[in-house]
Amino acid sequence: MPIKQLPLKKEISYAAGMMGWSIMSNLIIVMLPYFYLPPNNSGLNPLVPQLMVFGAFNILSLIAASGRLFDAIYDPFIASVSDSSKNPKGRRIPIMKYAIVPAVLFCSLVFYPLVKGESIVNGWWLAIVLAGFFISVTTYIIPYNALLAELAHDADQKVKLSTYQQVGFVLGMILAALCNNYADLIQDIFKVTERAEALQYTIWGLSIFSGLVMILPIISIDEKEYTTAKPTHIALIPAIKNTFRNSNFKYYLISDFAYYIALSIISSGLLFFVTVLLGLPDSDGGKFMGIMVVLSLLFYPFINYGAKRFGKKPLVIAAFAILSLIFVTIYFLGELPISPTLQMYILVTFASFPLASLGILPNAILADIAQKDTIETGENHEGMFFAVKYLFVKLGQTMGIAIFAMLTVYGKDPGNDYGLRLNGAVGFVLCVLALIFFSRFKESKAKV
Repeated sequence: MPIKQLPLKKEISYAAGMMGWSIMSNLIIVMLPYFYLPPNNSGLNPLVPQLMVFGAFNILSLIAASGRLFDAIYDPFIASVSDSSKNPKGRRIPIMKYAIVPAVLFCSLVFYPLVKGESIVNGWWLAIVLAGFFISVTTYIIPYNALLAELAHDADQKVKLSTYQQVGFVLGMILAALCNNYADLIQDIFKVTERAEALQYTIWGLSIFSGLVMILPIISIDEKEYTTAKPTHIALIPAIKNTFRNSNFKYYLISDFAYYIALSIISSGLLFFVTVLLGLPDSDGGKFMGIMVVLSLLFYPFINYGAKRFGKKPLVIAAFAILSLIFVTIYFLGELPISPTLQMYILVTFASFPLASLGILPNAILADIAQKDTIETGENHEGMFFAVKYLFVKLGQTMGIAIFAMLTVYGKDPGNDYGLRLNGAVGFVLCVLALIFFSRFKESKAKV
């Protein structure tokens, strides 16, 4: 019997899962540095000391990096479990359902320090709950993304489903970036005086909402009805090695890794760039993030058309080139001879195309790589390709947070902002590296 095509309503349900984990992941990226090492004009108190280790790393940067050490083992493990699963209900969705409640719980606990002040105890607590969050959300993300190659049965479908995914992801970015706006409402409506307390209520609400939308693909998609993949029989270590034998995948992975470090630097620094470099209120951070995402949505039809007409590679390279110039602009924010608000409008306008291109195309490209590898080897280990990719995504996100936190040592407050500006220079170098490596990627000549 021919395999069924995924109908539109189920494609939307699938994309909703992306929005759910995007909200929680972006809450960690955007709010973690701002909550634990806030600028002195934020109304928040520092919660971890600015202690230096080896003369370069502060405590927060090391904590952010330490949580990902668990992923180094767990990501390929959960991918191997998923790829080899013989569950009669499917290889992916039965695993995803176990991740939701722990992810919601740990994401919220990240913002509940044990000590209401600057303390190394908060650092230890943060390392534990971050590890719990990363492991929980990985249990959902790896099988979820592996489903893309199995639910979409040709190149056009992959781009389409990846587009819906990206809509979910950027909506999650908006909701996470509006965290301070929701906290303003909570303080106004419920008369909450403590800013930190208002943010905690907001994060609980966003985390619970995330969990609810993550349930949608689980309850709406019958995996066995829409996929034909069979369990793989390759052991864990050989399966990992097989992904790295694919030279195209290596170029893809290095460029993607550099991009996610750069993206994490922008996300982690957004509230600092708005409040410190430009002197605007923190609630404007969510507004500008929303504008950028809405503008990026306007590019989606062009990205889908351009991928068919010109191929995916030229669009990705153009996006890296534009993003590198945006990082140069960040270095000079607040010093340009135009109003601070106009500076941000210009920045988010130019950032909208890279956000669209680099949101839609990489997952579709990886699905192509995984499917081609399956055809050539006869083994279905799409999960391992996505596991390795998302291991490096999360390592990139964590390195971005760590680099941002490390550079705050050189200035993160009004009048002392050199550390924030250095992030622009670092991001520029990363985007240029991503462009160089992806230029080596060999795109299939077949029509996409």
